[in-house]
Amino acid sequence: MNEETGLDTDERADHGRRVLSRERIILTAIDFVDKRGLTALTMRRLGRELGVEAMSLYRYVNGREDLLEGIVDHMVAQLHLDPDRSELGPADGWQAYLQWLAHGVRALAREHPNVFPLIATRHPAAPWLRPPLRSLRVVEDFLTTLITRGFSDDRAVLAYRAFSSFLLGHLLLEASLLGAETGPAEEPLDEGASDVPNADQELSLDMFPHVQRLEAQLSEDHSAPEFERALEDLLDRLDREITE
Repeated sequence: MNEETGLDTDERADHGRRVLSRERIILTAIDFVDKRGLTALTMRRLGRELGVEAMSLYRYVNGREDLLEGIVDHMVAQLHLDPDRSELGPADGWQAYLQWLAHGVRALAREHPNVFPLIATRHPAAPWLRPPLRSLRVVEDFLTTLITRGFSDDRAVLAYRAFSSFLLGHLLLEASLLGAETGPAEEPLDEGASDVPNADQELSLDMFPHVQRLEAQLSEDHSAPEFERALEDLLDRLDREITE
């Protein structure tokens, strides 16, 4: 008998199974990583946190890989520009949107420094989804906002790349200063002996017209010129600072 719950072990397990859901598992995993770090997260430990055996989790998450993907999806979903919440109105400029988005990503990094490196470094589901803006809905928001405010397709894609690089450079460092581990996570283990394989999610772009239309441009590798351009911008800014 557990004095705190008034339930014995079997009853506690049954109670845990009744209230389990994918959302609750993901939220508990986020809280776990916030407190103990990503490398401490295992299916067995998460099961203990929820009061169930690890195998019970596999009814809702398809192993640790799916759990990590669920964490990322839940966090990044907060950056979706929901029309019903009216964060920005039609009259707001693209600068207002980028400021809103940048501060939203920074809030994630500061409020969840142990989770943010997962968002920033986890391999995206498609080569043109660049961390930390690695959600189809967020990328569609980004492209729609800029294109409807006068950006050409090429300029919108360039802005997406530059903005993503800016966020990563600043916020990974900020998260590390808050104590986050920014090295690669250990190879995930299928600790619950699940017989369900971890399959990559199939991406459908039907609901994301700008992403679908610009998939080829988004997939291009411009890392070298982007690095040079960012370095030149930094040198120009430093030159202005010392000559003022």
